[in-house]
Amino acid sequence: MIKASVYVTLRPGVLDPQGETIKSSLNDLGFSEVAGVRAGKYLELDLDTDDVAAARSRLDDMCGRLLSNPVIEDYTVEIEERRGS
Repeated sequence: MIKASVYVTLRPGVLDPQGETIKSSLNDLGFSEVAGVRAGKYLELDLDTDDVAAARSRLDDMCGRLLSNPVIEDYTVEIEERRGS
């Protein structure tokens, strides 16, 4: 069993209205030291395989086809092997 953590973020230069709204709200709440916020997505996937290379390939395919928008988003994948799961 493999647990994958996928982090999806907007590419540099892409406007982030959600991040701007969060920053503005934090500033309004007195957190004036917050100079910028970029919002993204975090996903956890459990894969029923022990083949790390195959899992990474499948995850790249999932991210490219559904989990991220390759035009405006980047993603990173972290894989953790779980023994005996």
